[in-house]
Amino acid sequence: MLRKIPLGGVLLSIGSILTIVGFVAYFRDMATLNLVGFFYGIPILLGGAALRAAELEPVPYSQAPSNTVIELRDKTATQTQNQVRKDVTRYRYGQDAHLDIALERLGLSPNDKQRPVLSGLREELRDGAYALVLEFDSPYITLDTWQEKHEKFENFFGPNIRAEIGLMADERKELALITVLNSDT
Repeated sequence: MLRKIPLGGVLLSIGSILTIVGFVAYFRDMATLNLVGFFYGIPILLGGAALRAAELEPVPYSQAPSNTVIELRDKTATQTQNQVRKDVTRYRYGQDAHLDIALERLGLSPNDKQRPVLSGLREELRDGAYALVLEFDSPYITLDTWQEKHEKFENFFGPNIRAEIGLMADERKELALITVLNSDT
């Protein structure tokens, strides 16, 4: 739940309240409250503004996962799938885009303008296995380029992952990270 709350907004609110209390206390000759407002309120307000400026909002689900998919995720999802899902569905700070470092390492981010942008995600069943599907706006990088990186995706996102790359509408690409179930699992 706390992952869904923007820290920058919380600090802006608290800092604003403390700063206003400090100004009111200043004009009413209340020295102690005045100090609280100025020494705590203003720095918290500035910190909140800085976080707000560096804030990257969570990626929305394009469709909500069914209970069946959630149960399968809880049983079979890999650590990498869970980490990716958790990382992109929470507020991030100081990053240009979700998965920007991963895309750069995979050779899909020649520059900031051409970098694919993660615009949505969904969870589904594919061939009876759990799949985390990442939806990218990627008008500058062709589907052929994405497909050339197929083996890199599987290696990068870890063991027990099978990657499928598909084309969606409007030059959007989808990357499905599918759990590979071992016979001993």
